[in-house]
Amino acid sequence: MTTHRRAVLAGGAAASLVAATKARAADEGPIVATRYGRVRGAEVEGIKVFKGVRYGADTAPRRFRPALPPKPWPDVVDALAYGPASPQAKTQENTSEDCLFLNVWTPGLDGRKRPVMVYVHGGAHANGSGSDPLYDGVRLARRGDVVVVTVNHRLNVFGYAYLAELGGPDLADSGNVGNLDLVMALEWVRDNIAAFGGDPGNVTAFGQSGGGAKVVTMMAMPAARGLFHKAATMSGQHVTAMGPIHATIRAKAFMERLGLRPDQVDVLRTLPAPQLVEALKTPDPLESKGSILFWSVMDGGVLPRHPFYPDAPRESAHIPMIIGNTHDETRAFLGGDPRNFTLTWDELPQRLAPELVLDVAPRRVIARYRELYPHYTPSEVFFAATTAGRSWPGHLIQAEQRARIGAPAWMYQLDFGSPIDGGKLRAFHGFDIALVFDNLDKPGSKTGTGPAARKVAHQMSEAFLAFARTGDPNCAVIPAWSKYTLPRRSTLVFDETSAMVDDPRKEERELFSMAPFLKEGT
Repeated sequence: MTTHRRAVLAGGAAASLVAATKARAADEGPIVATRYGRVRGAEVEGIKVFKGVRYGADTAPRRFRPALPPKPWPDVVDALAYGPASPQAKTQENTSEDCLFLNVWTPGLDGRKRPVMVYVHGGAHANGSGSDPLYDGVRLARRGDVVVVTVNHRLNVFGYAYLAELGGPDLADSGNVGNLDLVMALEWVRDNIAAFGGDPGNVTAFGQSGGGAKVVTMMAMPAARGLFHKAATMSGQHVTAMGPIHATIRAKAFMERLGLRPDQVDVLRTLPAPQLVEALKTPDPLESKGSILFWSVMDGGVLPRHPFYPDAPRESAHIPMIIGNTHDETRAFLGGDPRNFTLTWDELPQRLAPELVLDVAPRRVIARYRELYPHYTPSEVFFAATTAGRSWPGHLIQAEQRARIGAPAWMYQLDFGSPIDGGKLRAFHGFDIALVFDNLDKPGSKTGTGPAARKVAHQMSEAFLAFARTGDPNCAVIPAWSKYTLPRRSTLVFDETSAMVDDPRKEERELFSMAPFLKEGT
């Protein structure tokens, strides 16, 4: 036998051994029986992990309509890899209209009733999935002895295209089918999570950005009542949903981009998904910038009212709520343009105006900031004013409206900032995700792994875990966290040394309070 042939045979034997080892490991993985069939997971650092568990059927045959439950499967199905994300414009992962999958991390399959934390990903209703490394639930599950769930659902035109005025009665719910997917996922949690060691009677729904917005939207949805018992938002500033008239205008513009008339909705149902994704580049017909917007619609049925207008929904007043924001939200959106870090005072008014949602004269805003913070550069004024005049007001309104009806709410502000890139992004939009999940070293985190970051992560994750357990975020590692009340406006400012502050950035809040807030696109 030649040396080459012996090497080939040895290599083949080694490969076979590796394959056999992997197969044996898969066979020996933890198995759980759901209502639809058995799934086999894996064990990671002592946590049992089930990825890509199906909770709904393929949505392609029911595009723009509520999904159906999955068909039961007879054999054990491997739950070892994340399921596809919803079709979208910004992703490097596999996408498909067959996207109704969730992921579970649990410390044990022992019949204990652990708190359940269901995370809804961000991405402005347009992008994202539950498989981002920042959302990995191993550390949170191990730290807090909780069950963590992340979920995929339909996004953009597939989840939020309002076609009720253009199509038949079966499209009445089309503007909110992405939210109905989340309701179906929560129903799956209710019906199955006990088998994974979780308590279906103690479910916290939490999310960041668009995910937090969907959580507050579900607080106003009759279909979601009773499916979660606590809520937490991280920069999820939804106050108003999209109205049906504006949503119909957008649907027509989208169809026009595809060469379709408004009466050709049946054709829209059958076009290839990549063709619809490509058409998401359509300029928005109502906003002066950006591509077309699709998100939750106040349709009078699935969503009978705006999430926080004219008040906080009383039907969810009993649900304890954390409302959080970051100090420098817009550095995430506007920090990618180097020009924004070298602005002059002459350039600032023109750069500031299009970035404000609240309609206040830029020169008046600039003058007030120069009084309040005389050491600020033009660029620092730009980022501070765009945060206060664009990304912060919705959080304040949510907390204020909860306070007015006596609904329990705790508000936080994250001041601790990123040390990456010389600290120029500071506490940007999304920076709190890695801290809450204690995933400082995961891809996408900009926290660093130094002592300060670890201390803030310890505080934030423990507070969220305490909230999931009891409905109160107070715990030993943070200052006593008071509920948000008026006029006091108590807020926990998370930093290396956290502190309670009454009405932080009061002067900035008052500056912009002279103008009504209406979320862009609604």
